[in-house]
Amino acid sequence: MNPTSGAAAELPDTNDPAATGAHDTDTHDAPIDDRHPSSALASRRTLALNSYLRRVTRPLMAGARYGSPAITAQVIRTTRPGLNRALEAMSPIPERVVTRPVATRFEGGQVRGEWVGDSSRHGVHLTIGRDRPVIYYLHGSGYVVCSTRTHRGLVARLGRRTGCLAFSLDYRLAPEYRWPAGGDDAIRGYHWLLSQGIDAEQIIVAGDSAGGHLALDLLADNQRTGTPQPAAMTLFSPLFDPTFDTAVAHQRAGARDPIIDAIGARKILRLYTGNADPDHPRMRISVDDRTPLPRTLIQYGGLEVMGQDARNYHQMLTDAGADARIESWAGQGHVFQMFPRLSPESGHALRSAASFISESVTTPRTNTPRTNTP
Repeated sequence: MNPTSGAAAELPDTNDPAATGAHDTDTHDAPIDDRHPSSALASRRTLALNSYLRRVTRPLMAGARYGSPAITAQVIRTTRPGLNRALEAMSPIPERVVTRPVATRFEGGQVRGEWVGDSSRHGVHLTIGRDRPVIYYLHGSGYVVCSTRTHRGLVARLGRRTGCLAFSLDYRLAPEYRWPAGGDDAIRGYHWLLSQGIDAEQIIVAGDSAGGHLALDLLADNQRTGTPQPAAMTLFSPLFDPTFDTAVAHQRAGARDPIIDAIGARKILRLYTGNADPDHPRMRISVDDRTPLPRTLIQYGGLEVMGQDARNYHQMLTDAGADARIESWAGQGHVFQMFPRLSPESGHALRSAASFISESVTTPRTNTPRTNTP
């Protein structure tokens, strides 16, 4: 894929004149700046979605912002079931999609998750084709909420658009578990896929929000251990800085996220990170050009407070020589790709992501590290 550097791409028209969105694509040399995007480019349904999600998440954000860690943990436990049910309801599962649960011991721990696929393509038992691409999905969570069930619809739609079978990981969450439990689970899950005879060149890592940080942890571990890297990555609103200091600074600079309060979210993340050293290599993760990195697409909403995380993530990958692309979707909030009924832009974004995945599994990856010229 050769996206036009810094070019704005118009989305296809829909029957609703207001149901259009716009996104900018960026490659190595054209950083974008959308700290104050216009929401006029968002559809009316997207604006309604943002308003609804604000009401759903408000008790969680307010409880975290003003409560003690113990109160925040209790708020999480109390609100998590209802929040998860609401997300499931807003992210429907397409017809003919079936799932197959996985719960197995592997490398001294548990691998839990589910295979997700279209029965018309993969059969009712979801037969794994070792020579066919597989999506390895790491759901978002703030490390405290969500599951394979909340993201089943998103994973299924991405799988259907690409024709891929997907394995969605159910990793351990706070406040019951602490860092780096989720990262350990993500690494173990990848190794388990390799043990099933699936070649790394056939694996596409995808994820959103906290799942983006887990994906980066996986890439860094692969470099340390010499494990083959996946063929490609597709990330929606990825977390880069788990201290959430970057997002807080972005909010204080004027960003107004329709869903996430950065100060409250930072306290939520601390339920997972605890007393972890923010400079630990599995917190402040970096990769280099020692081994070829997967081709990567990052999408994020122009309104979200984690926009700078996405841009920093992209910058680090390109500095390490990766073939990385970033798309900013104006007027959109956090992981808007989950909500096809309420955000027409969701389908457009997934179409772009699916096209990237399809091209990536047939395109040899190359690393072209940057060099500083005097």
